[in-house]
Amino acid sequence: MKETIRILCYGDSNTWGYISGSNHQRHSKEERWPGALQAMLGDKYEIIEEGLNSRTLISVDERRDREGRSGAEYLLPCLDSHDPIDLVIIMLGTNELKTEFYRNPKEIGEIFEEYFVKKILSRKSVCRNTYPKLLIIAPPVITKEGPNFIGGIAKSEKLNEIYQDIAMRNDCYFVGNEEWKTGEDGIHLSRDSHRIIASIVSRKVKEIFEKA
Repeated sequence: MKETIRILCYGDSNTWGYISGSNHQRHSKEERWPGALQAMLGDKYEIIEEGLNSRTLISVDERRDREGRSGAEYLLPCLDSHDPIDLVIIMLGTNELKTEFYRNPKEIGEIFEEYFVKKILSRKSVCRNTYPKLLIIAPPVITKEGPNFIGGIAKSEKLNEIYQDIAMRNDCYFVGNEEWKTGEDGIHLSRDSHRIIASIVSRKVKEIFEKA
């Protein structure tokens, strides 16, 4: 019997399913994009959800009850915990745009490539002689700033191109953010956008694993 194709979805609140404009409410499993992706792909695939509110790339969130938000620190234990993994889908970087972290898009791209892309692609499975494939999703463009994201709109607009260049340099897959939008808070994906992402990603996954 052929093994199930295992896909790890690694991200922040937009992978966790934070309802835009709510007070930490979450879309249902069927509504958020990893759950919708599972339904679209079927039993041949196993989707593993690893979304976390406030997850950064490497910055430390000093707020109360925000321990362990550095995505880089948890990445390798996460990969090993879910080993073997056939594909990692990662959408991460929005929280590095926060005013308190003082990061520009170029710096975010460099951090993303060094601490995530290269580490994922080089993490060999201990269960079998394979390495995970990688699909990068560009984070959504911010549409409202407020004090937490001063300059965030212009910065977030640059990440699509930066992440695409990273994907090309490292020979991995890429999905741009042109077809989905944030909801009323300007940060978190709208409900419809979760469905759109799942639809686009499902086609990409099938291209990767079901080539004739």
